[in-house]
Amino acid sequence: HVQLVESGGGSVQPGGSLRLSCAASGFTHSTYCLGWFHQAPGKEREKVAFYDTDGSTTYAHSVKGRFTVSKDSAKNTLYPQMDSLKPEDTGVYYCASRYWYCVADPAMWLSWGQGTQVTVS
Repeated sequence: HVQLVESGGGSVQPGGSLRLSCAASGFTHSTYCLGWFHQAPGKEREKVAFYDTDGSTTYAHSVKGRFTVSKDSAKNTLYPQMDSLKPEDTGVYYCASRYWYCVADPAMWLSWGQGTQVTVS
């Protein structure tokens, strides 16, 4: 089965940067999307960025120009780079995967990492 192991996260001052990672394994075929979601305290989980099967990336409007995602295919690891962090970026960040294509609704994603806390203050 699919396993997603996240690392990184922590506390940073506004304007700072953090680099997260998500090591993915266990896929039965190579057509899948990797996603990054954010859950702020007391709010629903929302899309941050997607790394699609063709290598294309999409970002939520709130993080465009500040966050980027890249992937090391040899390690099958996704690296979200978070720059110019704001207090509203605080929350738990989750890596997720689903086969075939990316969708915005978190309920349609099958596999999730354990989450990593990011605090900006």
